[in-house]
Amino acid sequence: MNANVFDKSRLPSRHVTEGPERAPHRSYLYAMGLTSEQIHQPLVGVATAWNEAAPCNISLARQAQAVKKGVAAARGTPREFTTITVTDGMAMGHAGMKSSLASRDVIADSVELTMRGHCYDALVAMAGCDKSLPGMMMAMIRLNVPSIFIYGGSILPGRFRGRDVVVQDLFEAVGLHSVGKMDNETLDELERVACPSAGSCGGQYTANTMAMVAEAIGLALPYSCGAPAPYEIRDALCAAAGEQVMELLRLNLRPRDIVTRRAFENAAMVVAATGGSTNAALHLPAMAHEAGIELDIFDVGEIFRRTPYIADLKPGGKYVAKDMFEAGGIPQVMKALLDGGFLHGDCMTVTGRTIAENLANVKWNEHQDVVRTTDNPISPTGGVVSLRGNLAPDGAIVKVAGMKHLRFSGPARCFDNEEACFDAVSHRAYQEGEVLVIRYEGPKGGPGMREMLSTTAALYGQGMGDKVALITDGRFSGATRGFCIGHVGPEAAVGGPIALVRDGDMITIDAVEGTIEVAVSDEEMARRRAEWKPRETEYGSGAIWKYAQSVGPARFGGVTHPGAARESVSYADQ
Repeated sequence: MNANVFDKSRLPSRHVTEGPERAPHRSYLYAMGLTSEQIHQPLVGVATAWNEAAPCNISLARQAQAVKKGVAAARGTPREFTTITVTDGMAMGHAGMKSSLASRDVIADSVELTMRGHCYDALVAMAGCDKSLPGMMMAMIRLNVPSIFIYGGSILPGRFRGRDVVVQDLFEAVGLHSVGKMDNETLDELERVACPSAGSCGGQYTANTMAMVAEAIGLALPYSCGAPAPYEIRDALCAAAGEQVMELLRLNLRPRDIVTRRAFENAAMVVAATGGSTNAALHLPAMAHEAGIELDIFDVGEIFRRTPYIADLKPGGKYVAKDMFEAGGIPQVMKALLDGGFLHGDCMTVTGRTIAENLANVKWNEHQDVVRTTDNPISPTGGVVSLRGNLAPDGAIVKVAGMKHLRFSGPARCFDNEEACFDAVSHRAYQEGEVLVIRYEGPKGGPGMREMLSTTAALYGQGMGDKVALITDGRFSGATRGFCIGHVGPEAAVGGPIALVRDGDMITIDAVEGTIEVAVSDEEMARRRAEWKPRETEYGSGAIWKYAQSVGPARFGGVTHPGAARESVSYADQ
């Protein structure tokens, strides 16, 4: 590709590289060893969420070098930068989880600010752990410069006494240990082998769910989000992304040309078909918000309801991401949905071709049982269901993949934070048949909308996963299984019905009909509401306080700014 194809007078980098008045700016670029030719080529941001916090992101720095080689080969000038990420597996079960969801928006904001401040013309965004994936994609859509998403890849499964294990097994092992079903030595042996490589958690948890979203929505190259982190093919995929972003720049094909309403429907279908994380019901509306597309938990839930569940993945199934990739990758799932008449094949992608064109040469793999065809599904409806009722007028979400019983009714047992519930579970201070209610953990009330994997996994490890239900205005990990309902809205902190529930109130959840009800009259609820007072949090300043002031309801993605609907001009056109 000839650099002369690009008219710098129409690219953002003209503000730092072109004309005599930009001599001071160019001097900084010369100081970093760039040549005159490189300075006057398009500048491409290569953003990673690399850190040493966990294996999810540890390989991103190496993969970024392959991306940069691809950009350079296509006559662009790559400029690498990093942003934060909070790894949920490390933050789980303590106050650190309050940082998790807030980090999604900080990631998007920091990438936006870096791109704006240095006037980069295109973006390759690389992410590993849960919130960094939607955070990076939100930035891509917000900036609307030609962009490609790269997933760092999943971890390989560990081996423990002849079977594959993942980190989910460890969280559940804590429950086994708490009731004397696992000794210290066995727990120690398991924790040493469960996570044997770089990469994100291997099941169909939030990271792999949002990686599938990236391919299904068209922001990532085919197969690039399925290859495990240690596989050498990742370098080739990263280099190809670097080259292709230059082609997108030539074509002026931008994220908002790709992420249409129908593309979001494709993404939601892939989540449902794979029994993906309930967090997708939070992240898809947030991404749509960046494009000025109205999408809420009920829109996503309706797509979930009418999509068959066809991929047998953990936590509800048998397989992990490595198995999916070796069975044919994410395109195998998309091919099954397209052939079954579900996917919108006319949606554009970063290849410059449509979904249908990308899948035209994908052949069905008959020698695998990870993915089924849509006429032979695991379940005729998706692995994730939205709920609504007098306990959750603004909706709630539950993962039903792998569940045998889809209805539950029992008396409420209320806790005003996760720690109180986890303590009760750890000491078996609860009863079979109860509905455990964890509240004041929503976006504003937490603040930060914590995930509850430590509590739910402990319940499952104790053998109580299908004998109690748990509802919260917080979130659940993609690794959660059992009757666990999250995103209940309005949240307790703003006086939602979940704040008014009392011990002993009968709660009925029906994941078939999509309802969640508490047997309390409207008159009694009104009386309780008149007595209710907002609660103070311990966060009176800092980033988490700031997040609580701006964050909106989970129904619309927990967003922190007005979005593209209030935008007069995007960064790409300034």
